[in-house]
Amino acid sequence: MRVHWLQHAEHEDLGCIAPWLAARGHEVSCTRLQRGESPPALEAFDWLIVMGGPMNIYQHEEYRWLIAEKQLIRRALDGGKRLLGICLGSQLIADQLGGPVSRNAEAEIGWHPVRLSEAGRRDAAFAGFPEEFTAFHWHGDTFALPPGCEPLMRSEACANQAYSRGARVAGIQFHLEVTAANARDWFAVERPAPARYVQAPESILAALPNFAGNNRLMRQLLENIETG
Repeated sequence: MRVHWLQHAEHEDLGCIAPWLAARGHEVSCTRLQRGESPPALEAFDWLIVMGGPMNIYQHEEYRWLIAEKQLIRRALDGGKRLLGICLGSQLIADQLGGPVSRNAEAEIGWHPVRLSEAGRRDAAFAGFPEEFTAFHWHGDTFALPPGCEPLMRSEACANQAYSRGARVAGIQFHLEVTAANARDWFAVERPAPARYVQAPESILAALPNFAGNNRLMRQLLENIETG
Protein backbone atom coordinates (compact mmCIF):
# COMPACT_ATOMS: atom_id res chain seq x y z
CA MET A 1 0.00 0.00 0.00
CA ARG A 2 1.20 3.54 -0.75
CA VAL A 3 1.18 5.59 2.46
CA HIS A 4 1.75 9.34 2.41
CA TRP A 5 2.17 11.41 5.55
CA LEU A 6 2.00 15.15 6.18
CA GLN A 7 4.44 16.81 8.56
CA HIS A 8 3.88 20.24 10.13
CA ALA A 9 6.89 20.61 12.48
CA GLU A 10 10.43 19.27 12.26
CA HIS A 11 10.30 17.60 15.66
CA GLU A 12 6.95 15.83 15.08
CA ASP A 13 7.59 12.75 12.96
CA LEU A 14 5.90 9.36 12.61
CA GLY A 15 7.32 7.95 15.83
CA CYS A 16 6.49 4.26 16.18
CA ILE A 17 4.41 4.37 12.98
CA ALA A 18 7.55 4.42 10.80
CA PRO A 19 8.92 0.97 11.77
CA TRP A 20 5.41 -0.52 11.57
CA LEU A 21 4.98 0.72 8.00
CA ALA A 22 8.44 -0.56 7.06
CA ALA A 23 7.76 -3.99 8.57
CA ARG A 24 4.50 -4.27 6.61
CA GLY A 25 6.24 -3.44 3.35
CA HIS A 26 4.26 -0.27 2.66
CA GLU A 27 5.63 2.33 0.24
CA VAL A 28 6.06 5.52 2.30
CA SER A 29 6.35 9.13 1.14
CA CYS A 30 6.11 12.47 2.95
CA THR A 31 5.28 16.12 2.41
CA ARG A 32 7.07 18.46 4.85
CA LEU A 33 4.65 21.35 4.74
CA GLN A 34 6.74 23.46 7.11
CA ARG A 35 9.51 23.43 4.46
CA GLY A 36 7.21 24.64 1.71
CA GLU A 37 6.83 21.28 -0.03
CA SER A 38 3.69 20.77 -2.10
CA PRO A 39 1.17 17.99 -1.33
CA PRO A 40 0.98 15.10 -3.80
CA ALA A 41 -1.72 14.31 -6.33
CA LEU A 42 -4.58 12.21 -5.03
CA GLU A 43 -3.52 9.32 -7.29
CA ALA A 44 -0.12 9.10 -5.57
CA PHE A 45 -1.30 7.40 -2.37
CA ASP A 46 -3.82 4.99 -0.88
CA TRP A 47 -3.53 6.08 2.75
CA LEU A 48 -2.99 9.59 4.13
CA ILE A 49 -1.60 10.11 7.65
CA VAL A 50 -1.85 13.68 8.96
CA MET A 51 0.44 14.35 11.91
CA GLY A 52 0.43 16.90 14.73
CA GLY A 53 1.83 20.40 15.01
CA PRO A 54 1.78 23.51 17.22
CA MET A 55 -0.43 25.67 14.99
CA ASN A 56 -4.18 26.22 14.92
CA ILE A 57 -5.88 24.93 11.77
CA TYR A 58 -7.35 28.37 10.93
CA GLN A 59 -4.03 30.29 10.90
CA HIS A 60 -4.10 30.58 7.12
CA GLU A 61 -2.20 33.86 6.96
CA GLU A 62 0.73 32.55 8.97
CA TYR A 63 0.70 29.03 7.53
CA ARG A 64 -0.52 29.44 3.97
CA TRP A 65 0.01 25.76 3.17
CA LEU A 66 -2.99 24.94 5.38
CA ILE A 67 -5.29 25.83 2.49
CA ALA A 68 -3.74 23.30 0.08
CA GLU A 69 -3.53 20.73 2.85
CA LYS A 70 -7.24 21.02 3.60
CA GLN A 71 -8.03 20.69 -0.08
CA LEU A 72 -5.97 17.49 -0.24
CA ILE A 73 -7.75 16.07 2.81
CA ARG A 74 -11.13 16.88 1.29
CA ARG A 75 -10.20 15.15 -1.96
CA ALA A 76 -8.86 12.14 -0.05
CA LEU A 77 -12.13 11.84 1.86
CA ASP A 78 -14.19 12.15 -1.30
CA GLY A 79 -11.91 9.65 -3.04
CA GLY A 80 -12.42 6.93 -0.43
CA LYS A 81 -8.81 6.92 0.77
CA ARG A 82 -7.76 5.66 4.18
CA LEU A 83 -7.04 8.56 6.55
CA LEU A 84 -5.57 8.80 10.01
CA GLY A 85 -5.29 12.12 11.83
CA ILE A 86 -3.29 12.63 15.02
CA CYS A 87 -3.87 15.73 17.20
CA LEU A 88 -3.63 18.64 14.71
CA GLY A 89 -4.23 16.05 11.99
CA SER A 90 -7.42 14.89 13.65
CA GLN A 91 -8.59 18.50 13.85
CA LEU A 92 -7.87 19.09 10.15
CA ILE A 93 -9.80 16.00 9.08
CA ALA A 94 -12.66 16.77 11.48
CA ASP A 95 -12.90 20.27 10.01
CA GLN A 96 -13.23 18.85 6.51
CA LEU A 97 -15.95 16.49 7.76
CA GLY A 98 -17.90 19.42 9.22
CA GLY A 99 -16.62 19.36 12.82
CA PRO A 100 -15.19 22.81 13.68
CA VAL A 101 -12.10 23.25 15.83
CA SER A 102 -11.88 25.54 18.84
CA ARG A 103 -9.78 26.20 21.91
CA ASN A 104 -10.23 23.51 24.55
CA ALA A 105 -11.17 24.72 28.02
CA GLU A 106 -7.86 23.36 29.34
CA ALA A 107 -4.48 22.61 27.80
CA GLU A 108 -3.83 18.88 28.16
CA ILE A 109 -0.18 17.76 28.20
CA GLY A 110 1.12 14.56 29.75
CA TRP A 111 -0.32 11.24 30.84
CA HIS A 112 -4.09 11.36 31.28
CA PRO A 113 -6.68 8.54 31.24
CA VAL A 114 -8.95 8.15 28.23
CA ARG A 115 -12.24 6.26 28.53
CA LEU A 116 -14.18 4.63 25.73
CA SER A 117 -17.91 5.18 25.41
CA GLU A 118 -20.29 2.37 24.54
CA ALA A 119 -19.97 3.44 20.90
CA GLY A 120 -16.19 3.43 21.22
CA ARG A 121 -16.17 -0.13 22.52
CA ARG A 122 -17.95 -1.37 19.40
CA ASP A 123 -16.19 0.90 16.90
CA ALA A 124 -14.32 -0.93 14.11
CA ALA A 125 -11.42 1.53 13.94
CA PHE A 126 -10.68 1.07 17.65
CA ALA A 127 -11.34 -2.66 17.93
CA GLY A 128 -9.04 -4.21 20.51
CA PHE A 129 -8.70 -1.04 22.60
CA PRO A 130 -9.24 -1.36 26.36
CA GLU A 131 -12.17 0.42 27.97
CA GLU A 132 -9.72 2.80 29.66
CA PHE A 133 -6.06 3.54 29.01
CA THR A 134 -3.50 6.23 29.79
CA ALA A 135 -2.54 8.26 26.72
CA PHE A 136 0.11 10.87 26.04
CA HIS A 137 -1.54 14.22 25.29
CA TRP A 138 -0.21 17.53 23.97
CA HIS A 139 -2.91 19.89 22.74
CA GLY A 140 -4.66 23.17 23.44
CA ASP A 141 -7.33 22.98 20.73
CA THR A 142 -9.99 20.34 20.16
CA PHE A 143 -12.47 19.29 17.50
CA ALA A 144 -16.25 19.12 17.61
CA LEU A 145 -17.58 15.78 16.45
CA PRO A 146 -18.27 15.81 12.70
CA PRO A 147 -21.92 15.24 11.72
CA GLY A 148 -22.83 11.58 11.91
CA CYS A 149 -19.93 10.68 14.20
CA GLU A 150 -20.58 9.29 17.66
CA PRO A 151 -18.59 10.24 20.79
CA LEU A 152 -16.04 7.44 21.13
CA MET A 153 -13.59 8.55 23.84
CA ARG A 154 -13.16 11.29 26.41
CA SER A 155 -10.80 12.40 29.15
CA GLU A 156 -11.43 14.57 32.17
CA ALA A 157 -10.04 17.63 30.38
CA CYS A 158 -11.40 17.03 26.88
CA ALA A 159 -14.84 15.73 25.86
CA ASN A 160 -13.92 14.59 22.33
CA GLN A 161 -10.81 12.48 22.01
CA ALA A 162 -11.56 10.34 18.93
CA TYR A 163 -13.91 9.84 15.99
CA SER A 164 -14.15 7.52 13.00
CA ARG A 165 -15.92 7.00 9.71
CA GLY A 166 -15.99 3.22 9.51
CA ALA A 167 -12.63 1.51 9.94
CA ARG A 168 -10.85 3.47 7.19
CA VAL A 169 -11.01 7.03 8.57
CA ALA A 170 -10.08 7.86 12.16
CA GLY A 171 -8.86 10.79 14.22
CA ILE A 172 -7.31 10.81 17.69
CA GLN A 173 -6.63 13.90 19.78
CA PHE A 174 -3.80 12.21 21.72
CA HIS A 175 -0.39 10.88 20.63
CA LEU A 176 -0.09 7.09 20.62
CA GLU A 177 2.80 7.31 18.15
CA VAL A 178 5.20 9.11 20.47
CA THR A 179 8.19 7.19 21.81
CA ALA A 180 10.29 8.24 24.79
CA ALA A 181 12.91 9.57 22.34
CA ASN A 182 10.23 11.60 20.54
CA ALA A 183 9.04 13.10 23.82
CA ARG A 184 12.58 14.14 24.75
CA ASP A 185 12.90 15.87 21.37
CA TRP A 186 9.59 17.68 21.91
CA PHE A 187 10.61 18.96 25.34
CA ALA A 188 13.91 20.17 23.88
CA VAL A 189 11.83 22.45 21.64
CA GLU A 190 9.25 23.55 24.19
CA ARG A 191 8.76 23.28 27.94
CA PRO A 192 5.04 23.94 28.63
CA ALA A 193 4.01 26.17 31.50
CA PRO A 194 2.51 24.26 34.45
CA ALA A 195 -1.29 24.09 34.55
CA ARG A 196 -4.08 21.91 35.90
CA TYR A 197 -3.71 19.25 33.18
CA VAL A 198 -0.11 20.00 32.20
CA GLN A 199 2.50 17.74 33.78
CA ALA A 200 6.22 18.37 34.21
CA PRO A 201 8.49 16.90 31.53
CA GLU A 202 10.46 14.99 34.14
CA SER A 203 7.42 13.08 35.38
CA ILE A 204 6.23 12.42 31.83
CA LEU A 205 9.60 11.03 30.72
CA ALA A 206 9.89 8.88 33.85
CA ALA A 207 6.82 6.84 32.84
CA LEU A 208 8.63 4.67 30.29
CA PRO A 209 6.14 1.76 30.34
CA ASN A 210 3.39 4.17 29.25
CA PHE A 211 5.17 4.87 25.96
CA ALA A 212 5.37 1.16 25.17
CA GLY A 213 1.68 0.71 25.99
CA ASN A 214 0.71 3.63 23.78
CA ASN A 215 2.80 2.31 20.91
CA ARG A 216 1.04 -1.06 21.12
CA LEU A 217 -2.32 0.69 20.79
CA MET A 218 -0.97 2.71 17.85
CA ARG A 219 -0.08 -0.50 16.05
CA GLN A 220 -3.54 -1.89 16.78
CA LEU A 221 -5.19 1.20 15.31
CA LEU A 222 -2.98 1.00 12.22
CA GLU A 223 -3.89 -2.65 11.69
CA ASN A 224 -7.59 -1.82 12.01
CA ILE A 225 -7.33 0.92 9.39
CA GLU A 226 -5.14 -1.19 7.12
CA THR A 227 -7.61 -4.07 7.03
CA GLY A 228 -10.79 -1.97 7.20
